[in-house]
Amino acid sequence: MKKTKRRSDCPISCSLDMWGDKWSLLIIRDLMFSKKCRYSDFLKSAEGIATNILATRLQALEENKIIEKSDDQDSKSKGFYKLTPKGIDLLPILIEIDLWAEKYFPIPEDIKTILIEVKKDKAEFNNKAILQLTNN
Repeated sequence: MKKTKRRSDCPISCSLDMWGDKWSLLIIRDLMFSKKCRYSDFLKSAEGIATNILATRLQALEENKIIEKSDDQDSKSKGFYKLTPKGIDLLPILIEIDLWAEKYFPIPEDIKTILIEVKKDKAEFNNKAILQLTNN
């Protein structure tokens, strides 16, 4: 495994070195909320990630043990990705980003609906979502 080079010992800096580029959190978002799990699924996301960038980000997320790849039993050339427990632990961060964005940007209705539930009891929402992701 290639070791991620750290710029400093700052926890925020170390975390950003692992998943803080403009594509990695979107891949994590798609795995977490959109149930996307195949390379081709990620390519279809609205943001339009280039195939070479997607391959690089998936590899980095896998090397950092945020995601893992499993082979498809029907096709060795195809596989699917899923979040590891380390990746699932990013759920509260993604929720906080959504809550922050809700203050400053128009939010799609489906996300507004989720955020209504989050605001009722954030800890309970996170626990249920983490349990669901863990059981997938």
